Amino acid sequence: PSLLELRVIIQHAYESTSLKRELEKMRQTISATSQCDRLVGSSGRAQVVYEKIRRVADLNAFVLITGQSGTGKELVARAIHNMSERRGSPFVAVSCGAIPETLIEAELFGHEKGAYTGTTGAREGNLEHAGEGTLFLDEIGDLSLTTQVKLLRVLQQREFTRLGSNRVLPLKARVVFATHRNLEEMVEQGTFRRDLFFRVNVMRIHVPPLCDRTEDIPMLARHFVQQYSVAYGKPVKDVDPNAMELLVDYDWPGNIRELENVIQGAVIYADGDTITAADLPDTLHSQEYGAIPIDGGNVDTGSSFEEQLRQHKLALVNRALAECKGNKTLAASRLQISRAYLHRLLRADTLNEIVA
Repeated sequence: PSLLELRVIIQHAYESTSLKRELEKMRQTISATSQCDRLVGSSGRAQVVYEKIRRVADLNAFVLITGQSGTGKELVARAIHNMSERRGSPFVAVSCGAIPETLIEAELFGHEKGAYTGTTGAREGNLEHAGEGTLFLDEIGDLSLTTQVKLLRVLQQREFTRLGSNRVLPLKARVVFATHRNLEEMVEQGTFRRDLFFRVNVMRIHVPPLCDRTEDIPMLARHFVQQYSVAYGKPVKDVDPNAMELLVDYDWPGNIRELENVIQGAVIYADGDTITAADLPDTLHSQEYGAIPIDGGNVDTGSSFEEQLRQHKLALVNRALAECKGNKTLAASRLQISRAYLHRLLRADTLNEIVA
C-alpha cells in the first residue's frame, strides 16, 4: 500500500484500540455499579462513596470501610474488587465476629495435619484461598489482641505460615477491612492495637447511614420491589405516594438491610400491583403519627387536612424545642421521632416561609 493508505490503516487501528479501551472501562464501571445497586444513588453522599471506590480500586493498598451495620460495607468491598484488575480472582469474605476465638487463626492461616487436636488433614486458610484476589475481613474490631498481633505481622511482612508448619507462604491477596466500631476509641481504650490501626487505616471509605441520604430511599425501595416481585412471582411494580412518604420519614436504624426486609414483607402482603401504607409494618406508622395527640397544637382549622396536620406537627416540634432549650436530639427523643425527621419538618417550614 501507499504511504497515505498505510497512514489511514494505522489511524483506524489506533481509533479501534482506543474504542476497545473505552469499552472495557465502561464494562468495569457497569460491573461495579451492579455490585453497588443497594448503595449508590442520586444523593451527594452516595456519589462520594462511589468516587472513592473508583479511586482506590486499582491501588494495591489496604482499605478500611466504616459505617453502621446494614449500610452495605461488603457491597463496597465487592465493588472495589470488581473494578480492580483482581476481579478474575476470588473474593473471600470473612466475618471476624462470627468465628469463635479458638478457630479464627485456623480459618485465616490454615493448618497442617495434626496441628491441634481434632485436625485430620491439612487445610488452606482464607489468606491462602484468596490467592491473588481480595480478602475481605469484616468486623475487625471483634478480633482479640492476640489475633491482632499475628494479623499485624502478616500485613507488615506480607507472608504467613499455616498452623503446624514452618513453610512461609506469600500474601498475594489484597486485604480490605470493615467495622461498625469506632476504632479510634478502641485504640484509646486499649482494645485495639494502635500499630494495627495505622496499618489498616491507609485509605478509608465511610458508608453513611440511610437516614443521612434519604434522597436514595425511593430508588432503593423500587429496586427491592422489582427484586422481590420477581422472586415471589407477584405483580407488584411500585410504591404509592403515602407509603413512600412513610418510608422516607422513617429513621431506619437497621439501614439498607432493614429497608430491604420491610419491602420484602410489603411485596408479600400487597394485593395489587402497588405497595400501600397498609402493607408496611406498624413501626413505620407509629413514628409518623404516634407522637401527635388529638388536642395538641394551634392550627388553622380553615385550611386543608394536610395543612392542619403539618401545622400540628410543627407546633409540637417548636414546643419540644422550647422545652429542651433548642436541643434537637432531646426534642426528637421527647416526641419519639427521629432527629432526621425533625430536621425535615423544620426545613419544610422554612421553605414554606420563603415561598410565602
